Amino acid sequence: MLAQMHDEFRNSDSFRKSGYGRKVSAREAKKKKVVFCGIEVPETLSWYDWELGRETIKHLTLKNVHGKTQKLSYRAPSTPFFFTVFPQPITLSPGMSVSLPVVFRPSAKRDYEDNILLKKAEGEFSVTLHAMLPRFCLSIPAAVQLPVCAVHSATEAAFPVCNVGDLASIFTWETSSPFSMDPDRGTLNPGAECMVKVMFQPEVAGVHYAAATCWFGGEVKQKRTIMLKALAKYPCLCVNVTGKKSEDVQSEKFQDVLCFGSVPVGTTVEKSVEIFNMSVVEAPCEIKRAEEPLRGYVFSCDVSHDVVPAKGKLVLWIRFQPQVVGEHSTDYFTITSAGCHLKTVLKVVGSCKGPSVSLHQHSVDFDWINLGESLMRTLKISNTSDVPAYYQFDIDCKGSVFSLDRPCGVLEGGATLTLKVTFRPAHPMNYHRRVACLVHHQEPLYVDFFGTCHSDTAKPATLQKRHLSWYRTNMVRGLTFYPPDILGEMLKDGKLQMDEKGALMLPPEISEDQPPKEYFEPNAMAEYFFDGVSSELALFPAHVSVSPREYDFGCCMPLHEAKSLSLCVTNHTKGSIIVAWTPSDGSAFQVRPEICDMLPLKSSTFHVFFRPTQVSSLYAAELEGFAVYKVMRHYNNIENDATICPSWCLTVRLRAHTYEAKQEHMIPQYILDIPKSFPPVVCDHDTHCSMLLSNTSTSLITFSVNQTACPSVLVKPSLGHVIPGGHQIFLLSTHPVNTVLQQHVLPLELNSYPAYTKEIVLQSCGQSLLLLLEGDGILYFKPLHIGTSSTRMYTIKNCTRLPIDFTWKIQQSDSKILSVSPTAGVLQPYETMAQAWTFTPEKDTKYVLRARVFVKWKSPEPVSPKDVHYVLRVIGEGALGTIRAQNQYVDLGNVLVGDQKSYSIVLLNDGICTMNYILIVEQLFTGPHDPEEVCSDLLALELEHSRGTIPARSKAFVRVKVRPARRLRYTWRIRYDNCTPRAAGLAKSKEKKQFLCCIAVTGVYPTLCITDACTIGTARGNSKMHIWKLFSLDTLNEYLERDPTPGELTYKVPTRHSTCLIPPVYTPLLLDFDFGSAPVGSKPTIVMLLLENKGVVPVDWAFLFPSDQKMDIERWAEDVDFTPQELHQMRIQDNQLFSVSPKSGTLLPGQEKSVRLSHRHDFIGTDRLPVLLKISYGHEILLTFSGVTVEHNQRYVHFASTKHVFAPIAVGRSQPPTQIYKLYNGGSMPVTFEVQLDNIVKIQEKNFQHPVFACLTPRGEIPPGESGHIGWIFSPLEAKTYTVDVLIQILEGDSTQITFQGVGYNPNVVEEAATSRQFFCSALIPGSAKLTMPGQAATLSHHRICLGNIPDCTKACRLVFLNNISKTKAVVFTWQMNCKEMVLEIVPESGVAQPGESIPCFITLQPTRNPYFCRINLVCEVYIQESLVQYERDLREWEKEKERQAVEFTITEKDLEPKKKLTSPSVRLSDSAETESLSKSSAVIRKYKTLPPIKSHPPSSQPPGHTERDKDASQVWVKPEPPTPMSLHLDVSARSYAIEDFLSNFALDFPRFFLSRPFSTQPSESKLVDGSRHRNKMDTESKRLSLAAASKQEMEVVTDILTGVIRSLLEDGHFQKSVRKIEDEPIPYFSQFRCAKLVELQGSRQGSTIPSRASASDLDLAKDGEQKEMSQETSPSDLLESCEALHHKQSMVKKIINSQPAVGNLVELLLENTLQNILIEASRGEVVLTARPRVITLPSNTSQRFTSSAPPPSRA
Repeated sequence: MLAQMHDEFRNSDSFRKSGYGRKVSAREAKKKKVVFCGIEVPETLSWYDWELGRETIKHLTLKNVHGKTQKLSYRAPSTPFFFTVFPQPITLSPGMSVSLPVVFRPSAKRDYEDNILLKKAEGEFSVTLHAMLPRFCLSIPAAVQLPVCAVHSATEAAFPVCNVGDLASIFTWETSSPFSMDPDRGTLNPGAECMVKVMFQPEVAGVHYAAATCWFGGEVKQKRTIMLKALAKYPCLCVNVTGKKSEDVQSEKFQDVLCFGSVPVGTTVEKSVEIFNMSVVEAPCEIKRAEEPLRGYVFSCDVSHDVVPAKGKLVLWIRFQPQVVGEHSTDYFTITSAGCHLKTVLKVVGSCKGPSVSLHQHSVDFDWINLGESLMRTLKISNTSDVPAYYQFDIDCKGSVFSLDRPCGVLEGGATLTLKVTFRPAHPMNYHRRVACLVHHQEPLYVDFFGTCHSDTAKPATLQKRHLSWYRTNMVRGLTFYPPDILGEMLKDGKLQMDEKGALMLPPEISEDQPPKEYFEPNAMAEYFFDGVSSELALFPAHVSVSPREYDFGCCMPLHEAKSLSLCVTNHTKGSIIVAWTPSDGSAFQVRPEICDMLPLKSSTFHVFFRPTQVSSLYAAELEGFAVYKVMRHYNNIENDATICPSWCLTVRLRAHTYEAKQEHMIPQYILDIPKSFPPVVCDHDTHCSMLLSNTSTSLITFSVNQTACPSVLVKPSLGHVIPGGHQIFLLSTHPVNTVLQQHVLPLELNSYPAYTKEIVLQSCGQSLLLLLEGDGILYFKPLHIGTSSTRMYTIKNCTRLPIDFTWKIQQSDSKILSVSPTAGVLQPYETMAQAWTFTPEKDTKYVLRARVFVKWKSPEPVSPKDVHYVLRVIGEGALGTIRAQNQYVDLGNVLVGDQKSYSIVLLNDGICTMNYILIVEQLFTGPHDPEEVCSDLLALELEHSRGTIPARSKAFVRVKVRPARRLRYTWRIRYDNCTPRAAGLAKSKEKKQFLCCIAVTGVYPTLCITDACTIGTARGNSKMHIWKLFSLDTLNEYLERDPTPGELTYKVPTRHSTCLIPPVYTPLLLDFDFGSAPVGSKPTIVMLLLENKGVVPVDWAFLFPSDQKMDIERWAEDVDFTPQELHQMRIQDNQLFSVSPKSGTLLPGQEKSVRLSHRHDFIGTDRLPVLLKISYGHEILLTFSGVTVEHNQRYVHFASTKHVFAPIAVGRSQPPTQIYKLYNGGSMPVTFEVQLDNIVKIQEKNFQHPVFACLTPRGEIPPGESGHIGWIFSPLEAKTYTVDVLIQILEGDSTQITFQGVGYNPNVVEEAATSRQFFCSALIPGSAKLTMPGQAATLSHHRICLGNIPDCTKACRLVFLNNISKTKAVVFTWQMNCKEMVLEIVPESGVAQPGESIPCFITLQPTRNPYFCRINLVCEVYIQESLVQYERDLREWEKEKERQAVEFTITEKDLEPKKKLTSPSVRLSDSAETESLSKSSAVIRKYKTLPPIKSHPPSSQPPGHTERDKDASQVWVKPEPPTPMSLHLDVSARSYAIEDFLSNFALDFPRFFLSRPFSTQPSESKLVDGSRHRNKMDTESKRLSLAAASKQEMEVVTDILTGVIRSLLEDGHFQKSVRKIEDEPIPYFSQFRCAKLVELQGSRQGSTIPSRASASDLDLAKDGEQKEMSQETSPSDLLESCEALHHKQSMVKKIINSQPAVGNLVELLLENTLQNILIEASRGEVVLTARPRVITLPSNTSQRFTSSAPPPSRA
């Protein structure tokens, strides 16, 4: 036993310092020394056993253990109770020591503590001084851990208890169950120690904690507590039968039946059983055998108690020693552990086998021989068993005419022995003797020896085998008591007849038609015992008898006195017989007369004389005689062979001895094999056994059994002898009449000496039928569902020593409800059998059924006993039950395709009966799928078990696993059916499957999409649409919505799977991530992508570079020969030209994450790197990162693609729309491009000179970092696809061929709306901003505005909010419009947004006047107001300093001439043009040194990163740089149509638009022509006068002229006065003086503005003329008519005014402003647009309406 002990008191410093330590020796004190800076010094000086008033001195020894001389000092103790010599410096050489005496002088009985401080240059150290009083103290460990123990077992651990105090102490332990202490009390002297045992005897498994308290001390008790910890576990024993043991014990199904098989009788066989302990604790066990009062125990086990080690085994040996041949033995051993709580039953079975001896022939025929001759025959005897057999022929070969060479012996298993039988007749007569062959442990065998002896005078009929058969038949029929002559006469007279076998029989009339009796071979034991002599019963009546059959002469001394015995022979036949005794030469026993004739039914006396020849000897012999009918002496007397009767053999056993009366007889040496009991037998039946007496000595052994001492047992032979080396087999028989155990004691006297009497003790017991039913014959079944079955095991036990047959009988009406298996069988002695009873109710009712079991003995008996049966009551109940699911609808949510999810269905059974169910699953799909393809899919729901049982009023859990294989909505309807034992009954066929529950799950893939993108750095000027196109985000998002292919799921998660630098590709989609182009050395191109998980499951994503996919292999295994592509990729990865941050992550559903992609422009050329976008359990897309880095002076245009597809155009359009193709200048130099139109001309020639492709901008210039637009008109002639390859030449750069493709469609087949939707859906960029850059202070509410389809003469307006997301800083915004082709108006164009403020911006698209595809990128530049104010402040200071330095210079030369120019090489001006234009007179000479010169930034034409390096750069004041704005992009898309096309395709949408183009009601054709001519002329003049087409030289000339004119005007004082005077003059109204021609000219220019005013004046003049006429002629009737005419004219005027375009424009503008005001107020929270409208009820004014008599007001 091991215990974990923690002695905290001994090892703790606090224990030592507190004085609870015991006295220590010098060695222990030496161990407590420490080394302080090379000085060895004790840690503590302690005083014990001190007395009050006395001084005690101890020495403090200091030793130098260092290699150098040490110097130190010390400080004396501070208290007056400890003192030492006066402190002085101490010098110690190496190895030297010094002792300081320390005196302790106590003044009171208490504890004292002080210290001595030792000082050195390196530090200080104190020596503690202790003086303590004697006290009680015990040292006990803090805790004791006991070994693991089995429940109801015991374990122990020991720990020391030490008295470390100064006084003797008495201790007492207190603890709680299941712990106990031994000893629990005691006394410890100071310094003494004792071991205490902790006993642990648990009764419950678990972890046990207890605190044991030790009380000790004197008057005041002290205590110490120790924690006791122990673990108790239940043992687990498993029985395994050896011989079939598996190597893995845990996986072996242990057997509980030990079979010995067939074991030879009298032998002992041992077999072992292994008891495995599967637990971690030792398991004490007890082995018991079932106790039966009347059982003969043939199984035994020497072990009754033992302990099985933990995780070990116990080998248990069981012996089997059978005693009864043919008996099947069964026994049960119970292995009990854990206090009789755990039991394991071991069943042992075995059978007993004995010898199987048989004779090859049942008769030996010697035919006939002459007197004086002998004849020998052979007889074979075999033993077919493997058990040795002891045999003995019951005949004395010395005194018989038949002799065997080996009358007794041992026949080994499987051996065959040939015996020699000799026939030596002594008289001429027929000889026949039936000899019994006795076999130990087997019934006797019989053989017939017969022969005939002839002499010269007597020649009897030859006896043959058929005569014996006829004789036995005649004997059964009672005809053998008549001599052959009488039988012959009766046969002649017809009184007898012969049957078909030749035997005699009575005629039918005499036998009263009863069939003649036949002879049947009797039972061997019955024939042996029931001879009429040994037993009062006889199978057949004796023909001749002799008495006595056995006789003991006793002591026959002296020798000369012969003793005689009278034998009485009786003739029971009705014929004369001859009795002849077989003479035995040399035998001491003689019969006189040797031959004698006897009359019928008469008796004769023969005398047996005993004449011994030796003294002190034993004598024994068997006398043999034969009796035969006298008529048989000659064959002539026999007329018919059927009447021949064989002779009858008479035997007498004799014994005697010649020992003196007081002389001890010869000691017998023998072996006696005696059974313990008789074989079991039915009451009132005979039972037999055998006994073997083997003579192991060299002398004769005589025996005699006194049957009168035990009359209940019949022994045969009861008297006889055993030759030296031979053996005698005894057969014993008894007849038990009841089941009470009887004991029989048989005295066996050997060698005729009472002292050599062996008592043979045997037991016998009758057996009666007894069957034990479990549970007092009552079997209960739980309530069952109708139609279902329940099976219970019910045991029956045979309580007898004989095997019995059982048969169950159930009433016919109950046979469908109740059944048992097996219905019949055999129960071996004391065997227990479990039977399966099945109860199947058919109605909802209670059942009380009866079944009877009939039992009988297995062995057939002559008389069958009465029927014995037992009644079993079966009680059950039929009920109706249902099963329901706790949740009838379960939605497991979303599960990844290919993944699985588990769920437990809770099934409830609320009824009183157990439900057996079978689950049926039906699978349904929801979602787009192919039915033919889906129908072949396997069931995606897996049941842990499809059938089961739910007990009554309980629940069961069915584990289901769903594994969707497609991205569909799966629904499984689960139904159940009652599991009945019947195959297809009526009840089952009518019963429908019941609905149980419905389980739904959605198979999903991890979905990821790009919801926003923006750029930082060099490419920050690119619009979102351009980024979306460069990165193919539309294609990427579209592909991410599809299902992954099987190849993409080869590796479900990111892994290193490639052994080469270029990993294999498993994805069908290859996309380009084009980072564009930029000059070398410029800032990296940064693209921010916003990843969003729009799915319902988390998404794990990763960007894998080639190095992230390559496995780490040894260098020797790598290929050192790299391809150019591999070297290119290695250079990119080593220099980190492309980077992704973060490279991987996890997005929860609805979560967003921004990813930063960057490309560094460090090396000139094109960089390409394949990057794998891997979504775990989803897509795998290969992204090719590409970027171009150009030189500073290189002219480069970046083409995103070499193919451009125009929007489809309908065939037959009169005005095809204009489409834009964009070019991006990715270099640092302006680029001039030219479009080669050769192929376009060829296309035009092929299409009948129709311009299919028309380039509106064949030449143009693109500034650095900006986009250039090429206008195209695609006008198809027929419905087909047109393709043209156009070469775009870059001057001083590379040329690129672009393939332009356009599709013409038939408007009658394809609707215009479909193509329009295709145009607007081509760029699926998000409408609102989601991605926010670091430091971004403002956002737009929308990043994309789609105006849709509009007429070309209307305007469209949208509202966009600029939101200041900063909480502390105001921002300044400015809209930059670079649109030359179209007119966009933004209100406001600039402004300031306060923190948190939203500024509404109205984007208005003016009428285009021509059909157009509009895609415009508006840029809003946002500045932080603080940085902008600071920049303006710095700029003003810089300009002020610039103006000052412009007129300031310093003269540094000493010899100056008055005519030389005043220049200063140290002064550098900011602007060279202005410096040159300054007049020399404006220069001012200063004697003081000026500030450093200022310098402007390099012009924009210089490449980024280029700076001028001046020698005096430290003295240059650099011009302040404006803050870098944050660019917000707004993409505006629209498509304009001509009015005719719009009306033909979108007629329903036309009322939604306002036509802002004015129309004249009746314009004259001449005016229109003139106006158009004038307009064309003005347009031509404006184009001619435009400076946009001027050359560079012309621009310089104009600039110089204007500069001189303006400077001259500014220097002219008169001009300055005139300007001041004009500011003070009032504004003149020159518009009042207009001529008609000017009005007409303006009218032609402005459209209908002037004609509308002219028409109004004409109306006024007409009105004045009418009024004059009305004033002249005024009559009542004319007045009424004039009023009506006036009213009509006023209506006409109103209609004319309302029809004017000016009025419509005014109304539309008014409504537009009103709506804009409402939206602005709503954005500020002043108006709630979603508020419920108010209803105001006004008072009724009906009374006023009816009472008023005033006329209605006029509409005028």
